[in-house]
Amino acid sequence: MKLCIVTHKLKKGDGQGRVNYEVAQEAIRRGHQLTLVASEIAPELEQNPQVNWISIPVESYPTEFIRNFIFAKKSSDWLDRHRSELDLVKVNGAITTTAADVNAVHFVHSSWLNSPAHISRIRRDFYGFYQWLYTALNAHWEKQAFQKAKVVVAVSEKVAQELVNIGVPRSRIRVIVNGVDLQEFIPGTASRQQLGLPKDVTLALFAGDIRTPRKNLDTVLHALTKVPDLHLAVVGAIKGSPFPQLAASLGLTQRVHFLGYRRDIAEIMRVVDLFVFPSRYEACTLVLLEALASGLPVITATATGGAEIVTPECGIVLPDTDNIDALAAALLSLTSAPSLMQRMGKAARTVAEQHSWTTMAQTYVDLFEELIKNEEHRSHTNLSPSSGSITLPFGATNAN
Repeated sequence: MKLCIVTHKLKKGDGQGRVNYEVAQEAIRRGHQLTLVASEIAPELEQNPQVNWISIPVESYPTEFIRNFIFAKKSSDWLDRHRSELDLVKVNGAITTTAADVNAVHFVHSSWLNSPAHISRIRRDFYGFYQWLYTALNAHWEKQAFQKAKVVVAVSEKVAQELVNIGVPRSRIRVIVNGVDLQEFIPGTASRQQLGLPKDVTLALFAGDIRTPRKNLDTVLHALTKVPDLHLAVVGAIKGSPFPQLAASLGLTQRVHFLGYRRDIAEIMRVVDLFVFPSRYEACTLVLLEALASGLPVITATATGGAEIVTPECGIVLPDTDNIDALAAALLSLTSAPSLMQRMGKAARTVAEQHSWTTMAQTYVDLFEELIKNEEHRSHTNLSPSSGSITLPFGATNAN
């Protein structure tokens, strides 16, 4: 089987890139030939004899908008020339203009544009306008891409509903939740002291982009003022973030520990007691699964994609991301009951074990093989006597 994946990156350490990397590895394991139309791929993929990499370098262009536009144009030109040589094409969103068999949706720009947390509603300057234009154009192009695809894969039930809201028939949508590395993210212990974190306190973790209000650290900080014995570790780039100043103004300097951007998030998760992430808009966040895999009770919100996998046994899902009192009550309910947190942590790991990268990748490739098999069956049926055509012996023709 000749598969093609069109995406910017296929590598670990990149959310969407990791998904495509794992799908590519599973396709290789099953013996399929793989064409990767991408700007960057992992060295082990590049060196694999089953892989044909069509490199589309775009890093020299100045903005993400221009880079994406160039990539879409060049990838489409290549696909238009070579589509007949491929059995199936998988893309992500509006990454290319050529029709795909499978379109995997990690983010619905129409929904993000309508979100109260969209940057254009917060910043009324050129940057805010640029973000509005970028999102609006992507929303327009995505709708066209989704209409062309045979199957649209949503990475969460939230994304599936957002696709229905913009006119994608539910019958063409499959939900395949992103995976998690169950060997990297495991319950355990590590040294808080080595990480610069206090010992002998209850410690929650927040991780994400803290340069904008989208991830909702502001609500977490306000709720923390109502939970006096709880400390919070914050992972995220501090430069340009307003939240260290907010924490100071709330009198939380001694209890909120800003760690900056970190690559050792798995180790950090092994020293904290719970994970709090009530994001205002999220399609399906990997960090939620990583926390579950690390055996952490989770507090999140319905606006956070992937929250549907958080059961009452392993966490709390809030209906309103901005309700400070409800978040504070949720934090208090866990921090006041260590045995409950311990039970929830064990249940969290059990949930995560159902969502390994291997399981996710196998589900994708199963879908590819199913689609190709169905296409071959239809082609065979169209040529059979039951389809209305006449089969003549020995290569004779049906001349009228």
